[in-house]
Amino acid sequence: MTALASGGRGTGAPSGAPSGAPADAPSGARAAAPSAPAPAPAPAPDPRRWLVLAVASAAQFLAVLDVVAVTIAFPAIGQDFAPAPASALSWVLNGYTVVLAALLVPAGRLADEAGRRRCFLTGMVLFGLASAACGLAPTLPLLIAARVVQGAAAAVLIPTSLSLALPAFPARERATAVGVWTAVSAIGASSGPVLGGLLAASDWRLIFLINVPVVLLAVGSGVRLLPRAVRGPRQALDLPGTALVLVCVGGLVTAFVQAPEWGYTAPGTLAVLAAGVLAGVLGVRHARRAAQPVVSPALFRTPGFTAATLGLLSYFVAYGLMMLAASLLFTDVWHYSVRTAGLALAPWPLTVLVVSAFSGRVVAVLGGRGTAVAGALCFVAAALWWLAPAGDGSGGTHYAVRFLPGLILAGLGTSLYQPVMFAAAGALPAAQLSLGSGVLMVSRQAGTALGVAVLVAVIGGQRHPGLGALRGGWAVAAVMSVGAVAAALALGRGGRRAVDGRAS
Repeated sequence: MTALASGGRGTGAPSGAPSGAPADAPSGARAAAPSAPAPAPAPAPDPRRWLVLAVASAAQFLAVLDVVAVTIAFPAIGQDFAPAPASALSWVLNGYTVVLAALLVPAGRLADEAGRRRCFLTGMVLFGLASAACGLAPTLPLLIAARVVQGAAAAVLIPTSLSLALPAFPARERATAVGVWTAVSAIGASSGPVLGGLLAASDWRLIFLINVPVVLLAVGSGVRLLPRAVRGPRQALDLPGTALVLVCVGGLVTAFVQAPEWGYTAPGTLAVLAAGVLAGVLGVRHARRAAQPVVSPALFRTPGFTAATLGLLSYFVAYGLMMLAASLLFTDVWHYSVRTAGLALAPWPLTVLVVSAFSGRVVAVLGGRGTAVAGALCFVAAALWWLAPAGDGSGGTHYAVRFLPGLILAGLGTSLYQPVMFAAAGALPAAQLSLGSGVLMVSRQAGTALGVAVLVAVIGGQRHPGLGALRGGWAVAAVMSVGAVAAALALGRGGRRAVDGRAS
């Protein structure tokens, strides 16, 4: 019975004998007997998949770079629009950050239904036009308005970039693909201070205008390369759910980014925070009752997805905190120039770039969960290493011994943890890839904003914090990194199948 169940090959039958012919039948009879259908060969990988990833990564790079590089240009922008108050000037950055975070989920849902290729190309064109408007803005209100439009365009680009790239890769290559995508994101974030400083030294408007030729190249390549994916099923627009998502994410991120300026216990901060929390509670209740909610609860029943969402939130709180604390150490404690500080941070993204090329092999050996745990532990080790620096000197030995190993550990953590967690989107149904990517990106944006707000609170709002205050920030980062370890452990067997590419 076992032999029959496994294809009918008895111990005495030749390997080619079908189940319906005896082993000693004449060869002609065996040839005439019906044979079991051969398994369908696996489809060949898309030969253009790496070019598709390059186009998707270009969008990711621009969207992340424009968060960091603009921060460096603040003094120059303030001089051009003097005597603009700091509260108004801050919205050149915060308008982009808040709108980007608030629109990620609705934009991901829209892309899944309307077509990712169309939404990606539309978002890229809009991003280029908004960048040109930022670079040419004659007044501060027009610059802020253009930044808001730029943030909305980035909200369309980011989730669709990953959801366009992932399906082009076979399961065995997805960890490597997400590793490359993650490396590009990390390079965009870490090179922002250097590139922003170089461009702002000439003219801060170049930070925006340099996007235009990159957008033109990406749009031209995208029209030729990006797959025309089948649209998802048409569903009724969930206006109440969409509004609650916007208020929840927008309120929470606004509270995080404005708390250092408004005050952590100021009525405005508490009111915006309360509105975000209330909208979140009502949004969960609505999602459980609505027939077609903008964010279906089933999304979080996908193996590994909830753990990835919470893990990325914890990780990016530590990431945002550690990145800002390192910059403050270089500029305010060791008195590096902005350009030198940017170069001092370079080993972090360079490590990510090198290790990400091998992330697929690491996942193949350790599994998704093991790789994520190793990455999170590297982040814990980096924060603990930076707790050790002594003295306020700025010598090369001080940097090489006291700080450089932590940067390399942080790079290892980034290159191992992020690909596994972001690859959890690949386990979602095809019709929810962009939406799931948007949810994971909300964790990134909200976590980074919260990390910056936490560090500012820890250092007591000091404009030039000392080493002791920064150590407190790294202690918080270590704790949040432990939370990322716990989330990686919670991936379990289901999450491991998802990130290894063995889930459908």
